[in-house]
Amino acid sequence: MLILMSIATPIAFNGWSALLNNFVVERANFTGVEIGILQSIREIPGFLAFTIVFLLLIIKEQSFSVIALALMGLGVSLTGFFPTAFGLYFTTIIMSTGFHYFETVKNSLSLQWLSKEEAPQVLGKLIAVGSITSLILYGVIWCFLEIFNIDYVYIFLLCGIVCIGIAIYLQITFPLFKPLNTQHKNIILRKKYILYYILIFLSGARRQIFIVFAAFLMVEKFKYSASQVTLLFLINYLFNWLFAERIGKIIHIFGEKKSLTFEYIGLIIVFISYGIVNNAYIAAFLYVVDHMFFALALAINTYFQKIAEPKDIASSAGVSFTINHIAAIFVPVILGFLWIYSHALVFFIGAFFALLSLISTQFIPSNLKEIKITTSSI
Repeated sequence: MLILMSIATPIAFNGWSALLNNFVVERANFTGVEIGILQSIREIPGFLAFTIVFLLLIIKEQSFSVIALALMGLGVSLTGFFPTAFGLYFTTIIMSTGFHYFETVKNSLSLQWLSKEEAPQVLGKLIAVGSITSLILYGVIWCFLEIFNIDYVYIFLLCGIVCIGIAIYLQITFPLFKPLNTQHKNIILRKKYILYYILIFLSGARRQIFIVFAAFLMVEKFKYSASQVTLLFLINYLFNWLFAERIGKIIHIFGEKKSLTFEYIGLIIVFISYGIVNNAYIAAFLYVVDHMFFALALAINTYFQKIAEPKDIASSAGVSFTINHIAAIFVPVILGFLWIYSHALVFFIGAFFALLSLISTQFIPSNLKEIKITTSSI
């Protein structure tokens, strides 16, 4: 079931992402301001992810994941039919609500269903599955655009319908799997998780700059076409497919602290380079390297799994997604206005967030053991 979920998500979300920047520029005449607003709107459901814990009072986590997956597919399928600012804001909210709620629940189910020993490698395998799916997807989209000259509308529609189809298949095929530990149905905040919350917050702020402005840089500054952006994404996921499972093994061998330290040092260099690059090929290389470093971020989840009470995972998944998206509400809008005056400064701010993450990572114990938590929830 996790494998099929890992296939459905990139078909919908990565298909949407691959086409979005060119679609909004060519059909809706977006500038940095509008794309910043759209991306901030996209993150509102992520900010509200903590509300999942209340929904789990009336619906089982596994069933809710399927509903959210279908909702994401619906939003993607409608995108091409509304080529205006407000139309895109509307379809983005639908897509994003499904995506963020689904990802929250999927992360929770993964940590509940997998043991601490197998989690890093299995999570790496799931990333690899998503990457090979994305490889095939981007290859198909490139053919649709370059060879068959198919309109954006129909590509968005196809991606969304396939995602909905997989959601329906999951609902009618798989039984409800009983969790090993009954999950808390209230919001859980613990002092012992503070470092995890900090890492999640900084990761969300930094990731917004990559998601929103790195790809937009390719289209606006370097004039990449939709097929060229798709080809760049294809290269990204080729590397992910080759190395994602190995990244899981690296985390298992070297531990979360060393893995995250390596990631953040690399990201500082990449973000500074974004700010000064003037060559389209070097920018593309940075984009691929950037994407590879982000795969190491699964170490944050395995760190949390090792320190968390088993019954806290479902509630904490929603809380962590909300924390991850606090910065996402204002970062794209503020930096969207800043983008008009200085592309470089936007990426230098990203380097600063990576530096803060690097400093925070040093507080992770070098020999991380399972920690027994007795602090009462707030």
